Amino acid sequence: MIIDNFSQKNLRSNLGTYWQGVSDAVMGGISQANIVSDVLDGRKCMRLSGHVCLEKNGGFIQAALNLDTSGEVFDASDYTGVSIVVRGNEEQYSVHIRTPDNKRSWQSYRSHFFSNKDWSVITLPFSSFSPHRLSDPLDISRLRRIGIVAIGKAFYADMAVCEISLYR
Repeated sequence: MIIDNFSQKNLRSNLGTYWQGVSDAVMGGISQANIVSDVLDGRKCMRLSGHVCLEKNGGFIQAALNLDTSGEVFDASDYTGVSIVVRGNEEQYSVHIRTPDNKRSWQSYRSHFFSNKDWSVITLPFSSFSPHRLSDPLDISRLRRIGIVAIGKAFYADMAVCEISLYR
């Protein structure tokens, strides 16, 4: 099931929700997220870029997407995991998932991957997502939000995604 192939305008996903740039500025940090629609190698994509800074308790930038237009949960029980087609600057990035169990902004379920300079398909089974700062296991029948994140070290993030989907 395709979540987004970036064919819509204004960062509107195939689900009807919109991608949003989020950074550690919400917690007092100084990192700045930039997300734009782009075309690379003839592929429509979303590009996440910006400096990830650790000063002032910072350390992340993110492109985030609600999975339901009404803010309700999305049931992914029929799927095995998340697949993304990415191209980047050979840095580590993460996919973060949020559910109603995430009561605090710093809580999520996370799976990490490395970007290549060439387009590549990354598959992240739900079993690879670890809880971060919470003890509840990931309940894939109650997904709220997904994010593509540059986090944890000071670096210049530059990554493009031309498709994100759930796979069986």
